[in-house]
Amino acid sequence: MRRAAIRRAAAASKGGGGGVVASWCCASHSVGEPAATAAKVVASLLEWRDWLEELAERFAHLAPPAGADAEERSRHLERAATRLVTVVVDRTGTECGWYGLCHTVLTWFLTSTGMGREAAREAVRAAIGGRFESWTQPSRALVDSVGEDLALGLTGEPPYRDR
Repeated sequence: MRRAAIRRAAAASKGGGGGVVASWCCASHSVGEPAATAAKVVASLLEWRDWLEELAERFAHLAPPAGADAEERSRHLERAATRLVTVVVDRTGTECGWYGLCHTVLTWFLTSTGMGREAAREAVRAAIGGRFESWTQPSRALVDSVGEDLALGLTGEPPYRDR
């Protein structure tokens, strides 16, 4: 990932792009005396590492099982998408640009299941389609719709069937 994208995904508020790291904002707010700055750098890196480790655990738990048919894969993808969107909403507080981190997390999840990066980006873009906004918590129905659209777009199967 490019450095600018990591900065946007990492820093919370103050132009940080709706990220998950509260210890670091930007140079004008976070850089000061060398010892204090170093402490903020360390704290922010630890926060970022915790976030990445949390995501790795979630990805492993949410991934469709090997050999899943399209219907089962669809259910797993829908569930993963709704849970990952929800965790991003919770961690960012839907601050400015939070949905950028949401795109990133969903793309990372899909690539962790073996999908190519560009295909994953396109699938996430198609599912979200500009429906999330800064400073606005998405409704449960919208989150569900994004999960359903992602699952259907990737498998051709709706995630749930009435029986």
